[in-house]
Amino acid sequence: MGALGLGGLTLPTLLRAESASGIRSSHKSVILIYLVGGPPHQDMFDLKPNAPQEIAGPWKPIATNVTGIQICEALPRLAKIMDKLVVVRSLVGNQADHDAIQVYNGHNPKKPTPAGGWPQFGSTVAKLQGPVDAAVPPFVSLCYTCTHGPYNEPGPGFLGQAMTPFRAMGKTRDDMVLRGINVERLCDRKALLKRFDEMRRDADTTGAVKAMDVFTEQAFGLLTSSRMAEALDISKEPLRVIERYGTGDPKVFMDANGAPRVPQSLLMARRLIEAGARVVTLNYSKWDWHGGTNAEGRANNSIFLREAEDFPPFDQCVSALVEDLHDRGLDKDCTVIIMGEFGRTPKISAQLGRDHWPQVNCALLAGGGMTTGQVIGSTDRIAGEAASRPVTFGELFATLYHNLGIDPDKALLPDLTGRPQYLVEEGSKPIRELI
Repeated sequence: MGALGLGGLTLPTLLRAESASGIRSSHKSVILIYLVGGPPHQDMFDLKPNAPQEIAGPWKPIATNVTGIQICEALPRLAKIMDKLVVVRSLVGNQADHDAIQVYNGHNPKKPTPAGGWPQFGSTVAKLQGPVDAAVPPFVSLCYTCTHGPYNEPGPGFLGQAMTPFRAMGKTRDDMVLRGINVERLCDRKALLKRFDEMRRDADTTGAVKAMDVFTEQAFGLLTSSRMAEALDISKEPLRVIERYGTGDPKVFMDANGAPRVPQSLLMARRLIEAGARVVTLNYSKWDWHGGTNAEGRANNSIFLREAEDFPPFDQCVSALVEDLHDRGLDKDCTVIIMGEFGRTPKISAQLGRDHWPQVNCALLAGGGMTTGQVIGSTDRIAGEAASRPVTFGELFATLYHNLGIDPDKALLPDLTGRPQYLVEEGSKPIRELI
């Protein structure tokens, strides 16, 4: 700061300059979007038009605004902003079941886990970095609860319940407003609560009391500041912005074991990041599409009817989020990552359409100050195996930590036995092509 002062740029001047240029926040952040059920990589970002028809499918590739990169014709808005995106086509080491745990923490659930279990990514960030603003939790979940249990977030693992994400949906949101009481009376009640609390915290071996302390402080912070409630109220946005993202019904697909298709969740995530959240997670739609047969016993290609229904709103809301971050000066600080738990089979069968395929998967990234406008890795001629530059989940999450200013080589957290644990699979480095 002294060096800046010598050049005539004092801190207030710097802050005014940031404000004038549209920079609303200087903290680093991540929006993690889980595509529930496993999206078809070869129908979205890794098309194989020269493969046999039972592999290529009906979709054709279109050119993007980056020379040499093509994606699905049903994603024209994303094609126009490819210079702001990164496609990873060679994500390997995927678990084989309908289980979201690897998407949320980067660790394969079939491998050995430490005592207490791995914490999900947002819980780790909350533990290491804490809140940016006392009135805004560092880790906020916008995820809808799925009826298929393994689709849901795995929780804070060995970090304990105090690092549980703040779930901003449903009754929690309704409870964020003071009714019939002013801030002064609320403070009196807080003092009274402290006087009543005579429990010996050193005798608490479960971490429950510590968690309650965190939750209580969080609740008082939320009630004495409108910052969080304002962030969750997307009606504060201009109508053109809401329309740009699109809207959806929270009840859609909930009876099909998935998450609903709710584009406005992406807008809410952006507002939460601006308000001070470090990590926001959300789940979007149901991507476990299988085919079937018609009355004559022939394949009805129902998966492609679903793709034709789901691709356009996905194209609209994701492109809106990425462009919005750039327009608001947040693209250097906020990383967006989008992925499912596995890829899909190269061959389209009459009974299953594209079935589960853990051998290779794809991921879409944006922002975070990364080198965008590129594709990382490739698959073979049928999109069945990684052909070049295989990327692991450890590398993906090491990149996310790096973008937040956390060194995954040095940061360690103790599990329930006191043994220090690395944040990612040992030896995993940030993706060099992005840094």
